[in-house]
Amino acid sequence: MKRLVVGLLACFAFISASWAEPQFKLLVLGGPNKYHYEYIPVARDSLEQMGKLHAFDVTWSTQMQALEGELKHYAAIVLMNSSGEEFNEKQRKAFEEYVNGGGNVVIVHRAVIFNPPGAWPWYEKLVGRSFRIHPMLQTAVIDTVDKNFPATFGVPQRWIWSDEWYELTNPYNVKINTVLAVDEASYDPTKIWKGQVANGMGKDHPVAWYHQVGKSRVFVTTLGHDVRAYRDPQYLAHLLGGMYWATTGRGIQ
Repeated sequence: MKRLVVGLLACFAFISASWAEPQFKLLVLGGPNKYHYEYIPVARDSLEQMGKLHAFDVTWSTQMQALEGELKHYAAIVLMNSSGEEFNEKQRKAFEEYVNGGGNVVIVHRAVIFNPPGAWPWYEKLVGRSFRIHPMLQTAVIDTVDKNFPATFGVPQRWIWSDEWYELTNPYNVKINTVLAVDEASYDPTKIWKGQVANGMGKDHPVAWYHQVGKSRVFVTTLGHDVRAYRDPQYLAHLLGGMYWATTGRGIQ
């Protein structure tokens, strides 16, 4: 009887360990910068809670030196408002090697921007678009362009959202798959600070997209300026869907 009990306990321990095994690991680079710092504890808590709920590990680092460690065991690197412009040469090389080796990337809001433009073309091609300018933060309507992509499953067909609506260019002619676009008729694309000029992008104004760079899956969302976004269920569902696809390649209907 004692052997049976011990055997059952060992079996339960094995099953529990199996259940607790993470599906994948993410490295999230979310450091403070001039415009984004308050979001860090909020976004970190939300992503860690998301990881517990969906059985994946989150390693959060505010230091770009994390790129100098072993990266192969991460299913994706998430650039959470931390752009490649913050990487030194050693870190750039490590990041390129990770992506060229098939590592996946999620690029969020400020991480889209690389200054000065043209200084690291490889990074701008990875993002898929280059940042030009943005008008003042405004409320607008987002249209779901691809309802079959996981990053749109948690948001409505027409979604009212407030953010910085980045104007983007495509100097390297990169083909992207748009999943969300902003309706420029729903806000004023020209409302900007004195001395600056914004004209909008017209009907083709993506705010979230995906593409592949070699074997690497890349998901990009320009949304996420305000710290409160990282407590918003719809925004977090959008982010989760993009991370899910980037890490697994699954979910597209």
